[in-house]
Amino acid sequence: MNRLTKAALVALALTTTAAPLAAQAQNRGHQDYRQDRHDDRREWRQDNRDDRREWRQDDRDDRRDYRHDNRWSRNDRNWYRGRSDFNDYRGYRSGYWYAPSYGYYRVDPRHSSYRWQRGAYLPSAYRGYYVRDPYVYGLRPAPRGYAYVHAGNDIVMIAVASGLIASVLSGIF
Repeated sequence: MNRLTKAALVALALTTTAAPLAAQAQNRGHQDYRQDRHDDRREWRQDNRDDRREWRQDDRDDRRDYRHDNRWSRNDRNWYRGRSDFNDYRGYRSGYWYAPSYGYYRVDPRHSSYRWQRGAYLPSAYRGYYVRDPYVYGLRPAPRGYAYVHAGNDIVMIAVASGLIASVLSGIF
């Protein structure tokens, strides 16, 4: 073999082994960069989780304080005064019911003085007036599939799908 052929073979051997090594070194650098980014994202997510946890706890504390200050009481007939959801409440109006945060709404005369009972069905026209904060009335959250609804001077817990009344809290205001 002549010198030129030997040099070409050596150059070919060097390029075939050096190119993968260079690419592997480059990939290693890229993997380190990806790992750093992954770690940064993990720390960022953890910081956000911690912030959300603190905000939730602050909200819980605020709601707890608000609930204890503005709770419904059978002994206090004026418990609702000063609450923002009762701003437009002006007392009893014939032919109308009042739902906090919703206002007055017209009622079918046959239901105006109706006494709701467990096991009865709430008409569909009155199922949309949900109780927004059951804690104010000393109620626990409604179970899945149920909701508290304002029905005249009462709060009833109904099955959302059918309107079946599961419980009644009478004489709220």
